[in-house]
Amino acid sequence: MKAKTIIVVMGVSGSGKTTVGAMLAGALGAAFLEGDDLHPRSNVEKMKSGRPLDDADRRPWLEAIARQIDQWRSQGVAGVVTCSALKRAYRDILIGNRPEVRLVYLRGSHDLIHQRMAARHEHFMPLGLLDSQFTTLQEPGADERPVVVDVAGSPAEIVAEIIRQLGVRLTAPV
Repeated sequence: MKAKTIIVVMGVSGSGKTTVGAMLAGALGAAFLEGDDLHPRSNVEKMKSGRPLDDADRRPWLEAIARQIDQWRSQGVAGVVTCSALKRAYRDILIGNRPEVRLVYLRGSHDLIHQRMAARHEHFMPLGLLDSQFTTLQEPGADERPVVVDVAGSPAEIVAEIIRQLGVRLTAPV
């Protein structure tokens, strides 16, 4: 992996972005950022109350993630950031004309993601918002150069597949 490569790990809530993103960053020796940590408090409260975010809510959050990406770029730092990035317009803010930024899409069926979300605890995203996530989701097109990985496997299998598709050689196994 080139020192400046930055990866945006996207997918609906419950697809495994945090787990996979952290493992991927560790395997690549890259910085890691949980994109949800940059949500304004008002967004978190809105989601906790069961109300989906709209584009106006998401804009400052996406811009904060884009600023972090640009900071890594200016410092020549490799990074992995998680972000649902459900719409093409959101990914345009994050990736835009940044050729060193790659998109990894964690794709899973509604049923699988529903089971995972039902099993997790202490997360601000309630299960009731899953349908709105799938409704909002615009899967990335080929022109976005996505790495697309099915999330049915274990996190280690998913990370290994991402690394395989990126064509990265590691000195140690995942």
